[in-house]
Amino acid sequence: MTEPDPSLSFVGTATVLLRCGGMRVLTDPNFLHRGQRAYLGHGLSSARLTDPAWSPEELAPVDVVVLSHLHGDHWDRESRRRLPRTTPIVTTRHASKRLQTRHGFPRAIGLDTWETHTVAGPDGATLRVTALPGRHAPRPLGRLLPPVMGSLLEFTAGDGTVLRRVYLSGDTLAFDGLQAIRGHVGEVDRAVLHLGGTTLPGGLVVTMDGRQGMEALRMIEPRRATPVHYDDYTVFRSPLSDFVAEVERHGWVDRVDLVARGDTIAL
Repeated sequence: MTEPDPSLSFVGTATVLLRCGGMRVLTDPNFLHRGQRAYLGHGLSSARLTDPAWSPEELAPVDVVVLSHLHGDHWDRESRRRLPRTTPIVTTRHASKRLQTRHGFPRAIGLDTWETHTVAGPDGATLRVTALPGRHAPRPLGRLLPPVMGSLLEFTAGDGTVLRRVYLSGDTLAFDGLQAIRGHVGEVDRAVLHLGGTTLPGGLVVTMDGRQGMEALRMIEPRRATPVHYDDYTVFRSPLSDFVAEVERHGWVDRVDLVARGDTIAL
């Protein structure tokens, strides 16, 4: 798959391929097809309503996977089976242990919040991944779900020039922990927001809906933003139109770039 650099290609769910500085980064790989079920733990599952735009083989080669957490709609059985076992994966400490010991991915690296890991690219380019705060559910119910992280991806050229700084929200709610991000990492060029208002049985909401997505934008203040993770599974209850209505109401529409599955935008 050959596309411009720097760019973002939307595969589906929270899966995007980022290209910058000659590096290819895959996020939250989910390659189940329409009708297959993602398993979320505690006996919960959700049917996929869409198909991924590309297969893992069509996206290869990938320099690194950035995984926000270990849930079946972000890391699925197709990813386990079809991604090379040598693929570096940057994720939470919780997920890295399971990826190494149970899934056979020895190069899974776990980070705590604010920790960083640097990946070497071609011609001296680097990618520095910083783990950022995330909260998948209100406390104390969050203990029932796997730990989640947001991420800052900082792409740097071989001469030290910073090419792009990208914020990946992960499956978080808008909570006070997000307010620390801007002060800690500074301005980001693009925020990729996981939305959908994911709702579990009993009415527990575990990802941002349209209103919370707008709240996150006000806290992070990115130069531009792109929503993902909003219509792929039956547990997603807040459509993209909810978010679009909020950004229009708050005057952010000229800073938001929508991207359909299978499309590519400049990063």
